[in-house]
Amino acid sequence: MNLVPTVLLALAMSTDAFAAAVGKGATLHKPRITEALRTGVIFGAIETLTPLVGWSLGIAAAQYVVAWDHWIAFTLLCLLGLRMVWAGLRKPHPVESKPQSHPFWVLVMTGFATSIDAMAVGVGLAFLNVNILATAAAIGVATLTMVTVGVMLGRVLGVIAGQRAEIVGGVLLVGIGSYILFEHLTGAA
Repeated sequence: MNLVPTVLLALAMSTDAFAAAVGKGATLHKPRITEALRTGVIFGAIETLTPLVGWSLGIAAAQYVVAWDHWIAFTLLCLLGLRMVWAGLRKPHPVESKPQSHPFWVLVMTGFATSIDAMAVGVGLAFLNVNILATAAAIGVATLTMVTVGVMLGRVLGVIAGQRAEIVGGVLLVGIGSYILFEHLTGAA
């Protein structure tokens, strides 16, 4: 996987965290940059680790599925992308009450919940010729950046922008999965 798919993957993986960050930012009266950076660092660290865990699990199973690796990556990315599009198209749930602050463990749990797809992508990446450390770092940096911006823009953008970002991320994942399959089937790798 070259630079363009890696960057697109990193952006796609960070859009659900961005959507959550927009929601977090919308719950704060006046989000400060320190709160936005704190949230970004927590989410970014989790999003860096989860594809590494998924990749490790995928490597353990690689010898059993090497003939279908491109189909597995294609299927995982497309399913995750379609799930993100579906989630982005659903009507938002009304917010019951706005918290006054974001405790560390709430941010960790939210960060982990938004990174499950990155772990699944890591499994798919185990079957491809990728530099997993660079890819995981790209996902982490993109997440840190998008979450920090999302928190700061949350009050202005609200839930609608977060949903649209998730739709765009889902479409990018489907596109990356299709590109991987095309590359393998045509020998363009």
